[in-house]
Amino acid sequence: MKNNKMVLWFVLMVMSVIPVYGQQYNSESDFKIDWDKNVKDGVIITSYIGTKKEVRIPPRIQNYLVTGLGFYTFEGNENITSITIPNGVAEFYFYTFRGCSNLTAINVDAQNNSFSSTDGVLYNKNKTVLFRYPGGRPGAFTIPNGVTEIWDGAFMGCASLTGITIPDSVTDLCGGAFSGCSKLTKVTIGKGVTNLAWVFDTDYGAFSDCVSLTTINIPDNVTIIDSYAFSGCTSLASINIPDRVTRIGYGAFKGCTSLTGINIPNSVTSIENNAFADCTNLTSVTFEGKIAADNLSKWGDPPFPGDLKDKYLARDGGPGTYRRLAGGNTWRKQ
Repeated sequence: MKNNKMVLWFVLMVMSVIPVYGQQYNSESDFKIDWDKNVKDGVIITSYIGTKKEVRIPPRIQNYLVTGLGFYTFEGNENITSITIPNGVAEFYFYTFRGCSNLTAINVDAQNNSFSSTDGVLYNKNKTVLFRYPGGRPGAFTIPNGVTEIWDGAFMGCASLTGITIPDSVTDLCGGAFSGCSKLTKVTIGKGVTNLAWVFDTDYGAFSDCVSLTTINIPDNVTIIDSYAFSGCTSLASINIPDRVTRIGYGAFKGCTSLTGINIPNSVTSIENNAFADCTNLTSVTFEGKIAADNLSKWGDPPFPGDLKDKYLARDGGPGTYRRLAGGNTWRKQ
C-alpha cells in the first residue's frame, strides 16, 4: 500500500509539472516561420500572430531550431509587453521590434551565445553593443559605460523616452538611433561620438522627428552631422555646431520650424542639399568661413530657404551674417 501511494504521488507530481512546462513557451501556432538559408534545419520567425502580451519564443518550432527573427516579426504590435528570446537565435533586423509601443522588456535565454539582456534591454553577449531598447519603457535612461556602439534604430520610436545619457565609451552612434522619440527632451552625448549617423536610403537620422527636443549640445568631438540628423525636430529652437564639424548632411535640419538662427563654423567645408529646407522661421545665418560653390549642395537643391546660397556665393558675399527680410525669402548680408 505504501508503494502504491508513492507511485500515485509521483504520477500526480508529474501531471502537475507538465502543464506548467507546456505553458512556459508560446504555442508554435503563434508564429509564422521560414527556412534559414544559412543554417541547416534552422528556421526564422517571420511573424508573430498570437495574442499573448508576454511572448516566450520556443527554441524549436516543428522540431526545427529557431535561429533568427525576421525583418518585421513584431513590428507595430502594440499588444506585446515582453519578449523572451531563446538560446538559438543569432540574428534579427532593424525593423524587428519597431513600433512595439507597450514593450517594456526584451529578455534573453542565458545560454544564448549572441545576445544578452540587462533590465530588459537587448545587448550583444559581452554588452558592448546596445541593440534595442524596449519601446514602451517610460522615463530617462543612462546607457551603461562600456557600451561602444548604439545600433541602427536602437531607440527608434521609443515614444515614452524622456531623456538619454550617452557615455564617453560610445564611439558609434548608428543610423536613426533615436529617431521618432517624440517625448525626448534631454540629451547628453559623450565625448566618443564623432558622427550623428543616418540609415542609408531612408530619412531616419540620429534624432529625426524628436518633436519635443528644444535644444541639444553637440560635443566638440563630432565631425559630421549626417543626413536627416535633426529633420522634423519641430521644437528645436537652438543648437550649436562644434568647430570640428566638416560636413552637414542632406536634410540635416529639414523642417526644424522653431530654429531661428544658426552659426556655421569655419571648419564646415560642405553643406548638402536641403540641409535647412522648410526651416520657415530661420532668419539669421552666420558663416565663419568660406565654403566653395561645389560644396554648397552639389546636386542643385539649395541648402537654405530662399536666395541665401546665391547671396553667399556672390562677389560681395562670403563669410559674415545674413538675415532674411520679413515676409519673404530674400537675404541680406549685415
